[in-house]
Amino acid sequence: MAGTEASLLRQFPLLLPQNRAKTVYEGFISAQGRDFHLRILLPEDLQMKNARLLCSWQLKTILNGYHQIVQQRMQHSPDLMSFMMELKMILAMVQEILKKGVALKNSQEIPVLTSPPQFYSSLIEEIGTLGWDKLVYVDSCFSTIKLKAEDASGREHLLTLKLKAKYPAESPDCFVDFPVPFPVSWTPQSSLVSIHSQFLAALESLKAFWDVMDEIDEKTWVLEPEKPTRSATARRIAIGNNVSINIEVDPKHPTMLPECCFLGADHVVKPLGIKLSRNIHLWDPENSLLQNLKDVLEIDFPARATLEKSDFTMDCGICYSYQLGGVIPDQVCDNPQCGQPFHQICLYEWLRGLLTSRQSCNIMFGECPYCSKLSAVAWESSSRWPKSSSPCTCVEDLEEAPGFKLAQLRPLVANWGSEPLDGRPFSLPLLLCVTLNFK
Repeated sequence: MAGTEASLLRQFPLLLPQNRAKTVYEGFISAQGRDFHLRILLPEDLQMKNARLLCSWQLKTILNGYHQIVQQRMQHSPDLMSFMMELKMILAMVQEILKKGVALKNSQEIPVLTSPPQFYSSLIEEIGTLGWDKLVYVDSCFSTIKLKAEDASGREHLLTLKLKAKYPAESPDCFVDFPVPFPVSWTPQSSLVSIHSQFLAALESLKAFWDVMDEIDEKTWVLEPEKPTRSATARRIAIGNNVSINIEVDPKHPTMLPECCFLGADHVVKPLGIKLSRNIHLWDPENSLLQNLKDVLEIDFPARATLEKSDFTMDCGICYSYQLGGVIPDQVCDNPQCGQPFHQICLYEWLRGLLTSRQSCNIMFGECPYCSKLSAVAWESSSRWPKSSSPCTCVEDLEEAPGFKLAQLRPLVANWGSEPLDGRPFSLPLLLCVTLNFK
């Protein structure tokens, strides 16, 4: 007991007993260079779980919203010395949080803090070493921490850490918005500083990928995704009215030729497919991906500065909406005088209900709901291939397909639509289907 009292006096010299029984303490607690007045009333057995804490209005203001945390620590502290150490730790963290504008979650229930005081003291020290300006969020149990960092291009990224009970002996769970996995090297001697350093290194490795995607987002009309995340590798880019190209970029090789799929009516996308096949040799990885697409396709993508997004968007001709379950119309009637767009699922269900429709492999043939031309087709939802009724060129998929080599792309595109197949004009999707199933 004498040792505990001596430690209390040494650590908190401004907090003194007010009676012989030492059941009343009054004085000041110091944190971040400020002194706060408080009074502690202990029961006769000196157990903290039945104690009362009276604070000055300044201390009440700072701890406003965190009284549940203080109360919980009071319930679990073995003596006054332990409670005062934890109160000082909580006060220091709250002051830093308020100073940096960091959000601290105020739980509706009393959080269960079972870790020893050393855990929280060590955590505060790690955050201080890393820099409080890197801290974005910490929950009331101090088990979830969000850190931020900027890459070389000035983009801000978040790293979410879920600390486990045995931290730092056990690695925390890490959550990032990356297009690739984020493996963490961790030892019992690791800290928030080391994991943040690994985060910065990963950001540097993905800088080129994000530069490519940002250029596309800034200089073209991206139809999908509407609000791309940093992990999104696909972009559907408007080329013209109801004509677009969907690309899938490799995060590790962002300037290489991506997977490409044209979406639109046959008479519009056929020339684009032929140009892609004819000009593939012009692709230069030293240039940006967007510039290469312009050179290979021999087009200029519509610019945001000159056109509105409404110039490229039309509602589905069946459900009369633009977005359906987060998907925009990706099917277009091949009739140049029609060109009505549809959602894939809408058109598929429509054609499936017509007695005159026919299905071959994963393609449904039938009449357009608007012009009745026998050219409207739709991929079945379960198909691995792009959901497009129009000819598409998926370079990477072609290389992976069994019995189908990239060298076969050029003659197929060159003969696109020139020969009938099974009594009807063929498109590349049907050719791919026949190739994969019968070769």
